[in-house]
Amino acid sequence: MKDGAVEFLTKPFRDQDLLDAIHQALDSDRAAREQRAKAAELRRRYESLTPREREVMQLVVRGMLNKQIASELGASEVRSNASRTGHAQDAS
Repeated sequence: MKDGAVEFLTKPFRDQDLLDAIHQALDSDRAAREQRAKAAELRRRYESLTPREREVMQLVVRGMLNKQIASELGASEVRSNASRTGHAQDAS
């Protein structure tokens, strides 16, 4: 809505309508702040990965198995990297 408005109440309105609109706005703001905090935490965790871990993570996200990732990267073992990047993408 315009200029950050969450709800428009037409006059005359009941006190309860105003209270309901305020509660709705507070709930909406709380949810938005929680979502921004989660996104910031995921961004922070992703940025903490090394370039190699980011490369592994991209392959994990594409659904590749450890053996496939190892072959793709020319490595013999990627379990530790895949495990660490798995923690970085945990969005719950």
